[in-house]
This record gives sequence, structure tokens and C-alpha cells, in this order.
Amino acid sequence: MWYSKQMRLFTIFCSKMKKLNLKYPAITERKWIFPLAIASLFFLFIFFITTLISPNATTPPSSASIFVESKLQFLPISTLSSPPRFAYLISGSAGDGAMLKRTLQALYHPNNQYVVHLDADSSPQERLHLHKFVVNNPIFRKFNNVRMITKANLVTYRGPTMVANTLHAAAILLKQGGQWDWFINLSASDYPLVTQDDLIHAFSDLPRDLNFIDHTSDIGWKEFQRAKPIIIDPGLYMNKKSDVFWITQRRSVPTAFKLFTGSAWMALSRPFIDFCIWGWDNLPRTVLMYYANFISTPEGYFHTVVCNAQEFRNTTVNSDLHFISWDNPPKQHPHYLTLDDMQKMVDSNAPFARKFHQDDPVLDKIDNELLFRGQGMFVPGGWCTGSLENGTDPCSVVGNTTVLRPTAGAKRVKTLTGSLLSNDSFRPRQCI
Repeated sequence: MWYSKQMRLFTIFCSKMKKLNLKYPAITERKWIFPLAIASLFFLFIFFITTLISPNATTPPSSASIFVESKLQFLPISTLSSPPRFAYLISGSAGDGAMLKRTLQALYHPNNQYVVHLDADSSPQERLHLHKFVVNNPIFRKFNNVRMITKANLVTYRGPTMVANTLHAAAILLKQGGQWDWFINLSASDYPLVTQDDLIHAFSDLPRDLNFIDHTSDIGWKEFQRAKPIIIDPGLYMNKKSDVFWITQRRSVPTAFKLFTGSAWMALSRPFIDFCIWGWDNLPRTVLMYYANFISTPEGYFHTVVCNAQEFRNTTVNSDLHFISWDNPPKQHPHYLTLDDMQKMVDSNAPFARKFHQDDPVLDKIDNELLFRGQGMFVPGGWCTGSLENGTDPCSVVGNTTVLRPTAGAKRVKTLTGSLLSNDSFRPRQCI
């Protein structure tokens, strides 16, 4: 529109110049051409300048504007982060294959990642049976999120081989497991008390750098019985399992770092797992070398690393998220849980419990009342859209995997985390 107005002015100007020629006939045609040319150039110069400075001038489209994307109206980025994802290690030994499969099904969600491991003490047949279960399950194949360590490690419960196996699984999950937020290590004798929809929902509002790890620097009797003795784990160099053995010489408590101890079961953040595997600071390697000769290594290695690393010591939440029934004082192993412990498990608000005997009736009660899981089936969640008719698994038909259908278990876990992160419990209990 502005351009048309300028052209009209130019046409009027030229008309005026022509009239001047008619009014003064003494001026020949050759004489008025030169002034007309000068005036035209001057007008074009003014036209060019005003085009540049005019606020309403039309500018050529940029190269970006010719693409479809430039015509889209982008929505504001949501302030809500995506639901958290968990990466599980579920490990077992000889005779644990059936229980490990049950625990895996009770923990399964398509958006999580899983590594399962039966150690080298189990028979080849038992490991092969587990492997077939993993590779032949249509849901596992569809989402490709369950992996089995087929080259089994020899694991001694009280020795460093258990930590080595945990680090092995964590490395696999970092390399092959895509995006996840927390690494959770469990055994075949652990079992969930809430659905994965419950756990995902309850953890959705939590900072993703938190490390749930029961820990203390008050090692007490463990200084004399665990820190000072030097042990050798035959699982590091033998192909048959045997217990650790002691050498006669003892050592002093380290001064380069402070020892911490606690539960062997934990939920660790991805940044901390990255730190333990990659070790851009040498602390994880140094502590690992020390704990190679420490009795009950799984109850000290990660605790000592996280609390001596300035980057992570303020991320600890002093809990292993488990209900465990111990003697007082605690012995090496906790009590096996039974039906008598059912209400105490629920009242604890913990998402996991241990230890269970295989096929104990209390597991069926947990399935029925807390997980709503049919025998041999997955725990139903928002991602399951099938029917229960004729005894079919509702999770055999997969819907939207981001849909959550939390139960009362989500409220229990939120109650627990709210208590753990309260002003009275969170900071005062970190790395003390």
C-alpha cells in the first residue's frame, strides 16, 4: 500500500515536468531531458531512504519464514517434568529362578528398565529357563526393557563380588537402558508392597538427584569386626562359590576418607551412578579398592562414596525404602516375613519388603490386597487395557504407557517420603 502511494507521486512528478516543457516552447526536448533525469534520480534516492526507515515498510521474508515450521504457533513448554523411570537390578542365586520371575512380574512397567541376574552358583538349566522366560515374553519383547546377564558372575553375599555385580548391572543400564532416574537393587527374596503406578506417581514430585540410602558413620562394633579385619573373596578369582576368608594381619581405620555403613538395598540417582561408574573424581575407585578386602562390602561401599563426595553428600535420604524385620541387635540376616507381618508391612508405608520364602502365603496376600495381581500375571496399571474375562492378563493388551492409575499405595509412599524429607528428618540425618 505504501509502495503504491510513492509510485503515484512519481507519476504526478513526471507529468508536471512534461507540462513545463509545453509551457516554455523555447526549451527544446533535448534541454529538459537532463533536468528530468536529475530530478528522477533524486526522487528515487528519497524513495530508497524512506523505505529503509519507514516502520511500516514491507521487508523480504527471511529464509526461515519459507518453511512450514515458521507458521506454527508453539505452545509454552510445560513446567511439569515427565514421570520418573526406574532401573532395577533383580539378582538371585541357586534355586531363586522362580522367585526372581515372580518379583520381576510384580515390578514390571513398560517405561522402566530391568536387569536380572542369576549368579554362577545356579545351574545352567535354571539360568536357561530364566533366559527363555525373558526373551519369549511378548511384553518384554515389545518394549525391549528386560535384560539378563547371561555370562553369570560368581557372587559372595558378604564380599566385594556383590558390589562388582551391582556396578556391572548399573553399567549395562547406563549403556543400554535409555532414560531413567533411579537405580534400585533388589534380590529375588524382595517383593513390592505398592504398584509401579503408585511408585511412579509418588516420586513424580521429588527432585531426581535424591539418593535413598540408609547410612551412618557410627559404625560401632563394625570397626573391630569389619573395618579392621582383612578378608579375601574367592569369588574374585575362583569358579566355585565359597565363603570369604580372613588373613591374620589387621589394618587401621582409613584417614583419607570417613567410613559409613548401612543397608545393602538402596535407590540411587542416575547422577550418582554416573559418578560411581565413570569416576571423574578418583574417590569411587579408591574406595572400591579399599572395600575389596572388607567384610560385608555391600553395606558400606556406596554409603562411604556418597557421603565423602562433596557433590553428593547433601542428596542423601536416610532410608532404604524397605520394611525389614531385624533382631535386636541385628544379626547378619533379617527374619523371613509371614502373614503375621502383613499389617506391619502396610503400616510402614515402605514400597518394598524383604525377606520372603518362595511361595509363602503372604506373597499371595500382597498380590491380592496391595498389587491386585492375578497368579502369573503382571501388576495391572494404567498401561493395561485388556479384560480379566476368562482369566486373561489385562496387561496382555497395552494402552498408553504414560497413563497412571495409582492406588492407596501411592498415598502411603507419599506419606513416607514426606516424613523422610521433613525438616526434622532430612538435613539432620544426612551423612552423620
